[in-house]
Amino acid sequence: MRLVVLTGAGISAESGVPTFRDAGGLWEGHRVEDVATPEAFGRDPDTVHRFYDSRRHAVAQVEPNPAHDALARLEGALGDDLLVITQNVDDLHERAGSRRLLHMHGDLLTARCTACEARSPIAADLIERPRCPECGERMLRPDVVWFGELPYHLDEIDEALLACDAFAAIGTSGAVYPAAGFVMTAAEFGARTIELNLAASEITPLFEEVRHGPASLVVPAWVDEVLAGRA
Repeated sequence: MRLVVLTGAGISAESGVPTFRDAGGLWEGHRVEDVATPEAFGRDPDTVHRFYDSRRHAVAQVEPNPAHDALARLEGALGDDLLVITQNVDDLHERAGSRRLLHMHGDLLTARCTACEARSPIAADLIERPRCPECGERMLRPDVVWFGELPYHLDEIDEALLACDAFAAIGTSGAVYPAAGFVMTAAEFGARTIELNLAASEITPLFEEVRHGPASLVVPAWVDEVLAGRA
């Protein structure tokens, strides 16, 4: 069985990672327009750097939860037949042991050079304007996909969705495209679909099966069932 899993903010919220955007359209007290667009970075890079430096330090203080651990356990059984696509920019999947993983919205732990486009691990806060390890310029930005920018790995994601036998969405609101459309693509090509979420989302009606509850409870239980079905 080839399985594609999409994860969103809900899977990391139980580890203490804020879900980023609240009902008022603010990201941790900041307007989206001030910290999450290329225009904001061009207008006030210091505010943007401070915001993402702070988020990176905050994520370092939390740990993966049982939902992250369960997906890593599932990868241990399925190997290359499992692909996790995450909308999250934290590294909790990696710390739990997941390796077959695509960060479609980027990664808090890497920086992108606006001079040479190299992507490299962050060794110092970006507010300090460290040099790019590749070209030496002090033109690094957070390696995070902002509003108005194209997500990463879309071709690879499309290939996986067209070929999978099952698609699961975990902890995602279904409000942001293109991720909100993944269930339709997978279903169109014959995949079984399941949503595991704290509560109903905007795209809940599109799934064949729905399970609501905390990710740390519903995801391990679902993984146990998947593995039992392979026994």
